[in-house]
Amino acid sequence: MTIDATGLTKQYPHALAVDELTLHVAPGEIYALPGLNGAGKTTTIRMLLGLLRPTGGQVSLLGSRIAPGRNAVWARVGYLVETPSAYPELTVTENLQVVARLRGLRDGSTVTGVIDRLGLGPHARHRAGTLSLGNKQRLGLAKALLHRPDLLVLDEPANGLDPAGVAEVRDLLHELARTHGVTILLSSHILTEVARLAGRIGVLDRGRLVWEGGATDLTARSRPRLCLAVRDHERAAAALRAAGHLAEQDGTGGLVLTAEQAIRHPDEIATLLVTADCPPTRLAVEQDDLETCFLRLVAPR
Repeated sequence: MTIDATGLTKQYPHALAVDELTLHVAPGEIYALPGLNGAGKTTTIRMLLGLLRPTGGQVSLLGSRIAPGRNAVWARVGYLVETPSAYPELTVTENLQVVARLRGLRDGSTVTGVIDRLGLGPHARHRAGTLSLGNKQRLGLAKALLHRPDLLVLDEPANGLDPAGVAEVRDLLHELARTHGVTILLSSHILTEVARLAGRIGVLDRGRLVWEGGATDLTARSRPRLCLAVRDHERAAAALRAAGHLAEQDGTGGLVLTAEQAIRHPDEIATLLVTADCPPTRLAVEQDDLETCFLRLVAPR
C-alpha cells in the first residue's frame, strides 16, 4: 500500500479530532476524503505527512514507517496543505527555483516545465504576493509537483480556482494517476469534483471513517421517490390513501411516495388520480443527488 494508516488518533485536551482511523490507499489510486468542517480532514493529512504527531496509531507511506528521523521518504512525496505558502517578494519562477534547490533539482527545465503544466506562464515574472488566490493555488500545486513525486497529498486542491482551472487540475491529476502511476490523496468540499476524480471515497465525520466506497456506490445509496404535483393535494392524498398508498407532503404543495410499488409503476398512480378526478400536473421518479447522500451519512446521530 502507498498509504497504510492504522488506528490513527489525535486527542487534544478538550476534543478528539481523529478517532482510530484506518486508511489504506493502493499505488496509482486517487482517494478522496470529503467531510464537513471540523471532520478531521486536515488533521488526518497533517498526521500522514508527519507534520503533526498522532496520539495513537501508526502510518507508513510508500513502504516506510513515518517516525522522527526517517526522512528519506519525503523525496517521493508532494503535498499542499491548507493555504499555499510562498515568498511574497519573489516571483513565481524564483519561488520554484528556491524549492528546486532545496530538493536538489539541477535541471532548469524542471521549473519551466511545471510552470507550463500549471498554466503559470503569464505570471512567471509576477511577485507571488500579487497573485490572485487561484494563481497562488496553482503555485502551491506547482511546488508540490516539482520533484515528480510518487505520492501527492492535497488539501482542497481546487480552492480559489475558477471553473476552467478546476477542470485543468482535474485533468492533470487524472493524467498523473493513469499515465505516471502517482498515488493521490485529496480532501475536498466540492462533491462533484470528488465524484469525477476519485476512484474511492472515504467520508470523514467527527474523526471517524463513516463510509468508504466509489462515487457510484455513494449515489447508489440514494432513495428513489415518486414526486407528484396536483391542484388539490388533500383530495389526491385521500384518493391515494384509499388505494393503500401513503403519500407525504414535500413542503412545496406536492406529494411524495416512497413505496417500491408506486416507484416502479407510476402509470398506475397517474391512472388512479385521473380516475379520482384529480389528475397530476407533474409526475416524476427522482433520486437523491450526491450532496444529499453525503449529508445523510454525516447527519447528527
